[in-house]
Amino acid sequence: MAAPAPPPPSSHLWQNLKEKQRRLRPAFPEALGLRVHRALSWLGRAEGAGEDGDVRFILLWVGFNSAYAGDVGTGLDGERSVFKAYFEMLVGLDQGQRIYNAVWQRFPHEIRLLLNNKYVFQSFWNHHNGMDGHEDWPERLLASQRQIALAMGRSDTSRILSILFDRLYVLRNQLVHGGATWNSAVNRDQVRDGTAVLGSLLPVFIDIMMDNPGQDWGRPFYPVVD
Repeated sequence: MAAPAPPPPSSHLWQNLKEKQRRLRPAFPEALGLRVHRALSWLGRAEGAGEDGDVRFILLWVGFNSAYAGDVGTGLDGERSVFKAYFEMLVGLDQGQRIYNAVWQRFPHEIRLLLNNKYVFQSFWNHHNGMDGHEDWPERLLASQRQIALAMGRSDTSRILSILFDRLYVLRNQLVHGGATWNSAVNRDQVRDGTAVLGSLLPVFIDIMMDNPGQDWGRPFYPVVD
């Protein structure tokens, strides 16, 4: 029988978050405790993925899902509404402006590239998959870019996050549903940038949630049951 695989290496950031979770979890509501526990488990595993961007992105997305997820099976429109509410709450509670700094100072170039990338724009793929009503995807992309420009002009962080994660959701679907080749050169740019941005933001999201246990973060789907 093969020996069990060793645990993945963990960074000081993950270790600090895990130690904080252990200190604070007795005061967490059950739902928040489960969300944070699950999200940290996937974040820690993602850090063990090393340079494998595809695997790292998928693991980070599972961690993000653990932190925010509403009802499953709602599709992209349902996800958008959950994204919006979640990001508005996080940004409003971000006393240290860490999300703002990540969006506007640390990753503005990567985020701008993702927002302008047609390969993570759902209407582009709807058209190429033969769905009616998406022949105008270039106009839709331009309209989206105008919305992005307005949000950037107002430094509307929650709006930018909502649009950004809309794009990352398309990338997630490509990878999870077998719409991409592992380690393919075709989608390297969006995987690289998406992984960098998500890997930076997810620990901040989890930390803010732990700092605000009195907020209603929603009940997790697939709770632990006997």
